Amino acid sequence: MSTITEEQVYEALRTVTDPEVGVNVVDLGLVYSVETGAQGVLVRMTMSTPACPLSDTILEAARDAIRTIAGDGPDVRVDLVWDPPWTPERMTDLARDVLGW
Repeated sequence: MSTITEEQVYEALRTVTDPEVGVNVVDLGLVYSVETGAQGVLVRMTMSTPACPLSDTILEAARDAIRTIAGDGPDVRVDLVWDPPWTPERMTDLARDVLGW
């Protein structure tokens, strides 16, 4: 089995859309880090607010997206973190355009 690359994980995560705003989690700046290796994949991500009612849904969608490229072999972990707090400055220009900012 070949190791999954960070780039592949980020591409998979671009298929995960925050249903409240209609923009993917990467362009929203919700993904803080991706680590890949022989042991598996670890993603640290956040939500735009701790009160996000869809956080479980988004985290599960992120795991599913990674699992589509990883298969059943490696461990896939998506950890929800709150430090540093998310701010709109983390968004890409694409996300700003979509949201009309």
